[in-house]
Amino acid sequence: MAAAEVVEALAGAEQQQQQQPAVAVAVEEVLALAGADQLQQPAGDGLHSVRVHKDLELEFDLGNAAAFDTNAPNAGEFRRNPETFLRSLARGNTQLLVNAMWALPVERLPEAVVAKLPEGTTRIPREKPVPKRRPPTRWEEFARLKGIRKKKKTNLVWDKEQKDWRRRWGYKRVNDPTKEWVIEVPESADPNEDQFAKRATAKKERVAKNELNRLRNIARSQKIKVPTLGITPASQPSKSELSKAIHVAKTSTASVGKFQAKLPKEKELRNKAKKRKFQPLIGDFSAEKQNQLELLKVMAGKKPKLDLTRAVNRQLREDEVEQAAKRKKVGPKRKKGHKKQNQKDGKGQRRKPATQKGKKGTKNKTKKMERDNVENLL
Repeated sequence: MAAAEVVEALAGAEQQQQQQPAVAVAVEEVLALAGADQLQQPAGDGLHSVRVHKDLELEFDLGNAAAFDTNAPNAGEFRRNPETFLRSLARGNTQLLVNAMWALPVERLPEAVVAKLPEGTTRIPREKPVPKRRPPTRWEEFARLKGIRKKKKTNLVWDKEQKDWRRRWGYKRVNDPTKEWVIEVPESADPNEDQFAKRATAKKERVAKNELNRLRNIARSQKIKVPTLGITPASQPSKSELSKAIHVAKTSTASVGKFQAKLPKEKELRNKAKKRKFQPLIGDFSAEKQNQLELLKVMAGKKPKLDLTRAVNRQLREDEVEQAAKRKKVGPKRKKGHKKQNQKDGKGQRRKPATQKGKKGTKNKTKKMERDNVENLL
């Protein structure tokens, strides 16, 4: 009997059971009846038996609906008629696989009778490639470099006030600050400020910050560029917010706003902070090591490190300031041909101009003073 006839027999048994609910028909009985009918049928009707003989039993993997035939094929029959031989071999192995499946525990559903398959034993190749590992976050990379290990904490903690075990986090947690009915006002805070509203606002900001960091980690893992600066949209932005938005838009170019023209009546942004540069927390620590060694070298040295060029420039500036103060104290130089009012009476005396030798001596004296000052600094 073919597999189609087995299915028809099962369907007929199911219809009979619906008519007579008290009668139960097992799959083994149906297969036995089908085999008995097959023995009674003549050999020339073209039907096949559900019983297939094999010298070696097949190895079944019922979880994956697979059967492995280790018997040696008949080479003579294959040479005479290969297509008929392969069809017969496939039909026999499939019949044995179906018989093994229906030997498993079955379950009757409203629309069909199903067999419970066990777990598969054969490792089948994947249809799609293995997913790539998630790249570590910045904190995970930092913890790996610093040797920080995650310690598993218990979920329940003993609450001394409530005398009960409470959760460490979440709803009804231990020492829940949101359940406090009174909050102490700090000395530096405004006494009229609502501390409960302030605490709720701080919590919302922490939640928003954590969510932003989570989204940044996702974007970084997917290699998506995330803007580091931005302006929060508002229905009615203030003047300062508009000026800040203009400044951010200008500095977002490749030249960082160097060649951007100014708007009419545009003012410079106040309190414009310079961007601080920090050493990276992860990666190569050679630069940090070099800085620490230089600092230790300066601290261990007997003489302080002196920048000669800076010291000379400082001394020259001080000398220029002193000379400017002296000239201001003496007064401005008089123009040529200018005569004093008391010269009319013949009592005034005109100063003699300084000779070239005297001017040269003054320059040499100034250079000598500067050289002495530098030697004193050294």
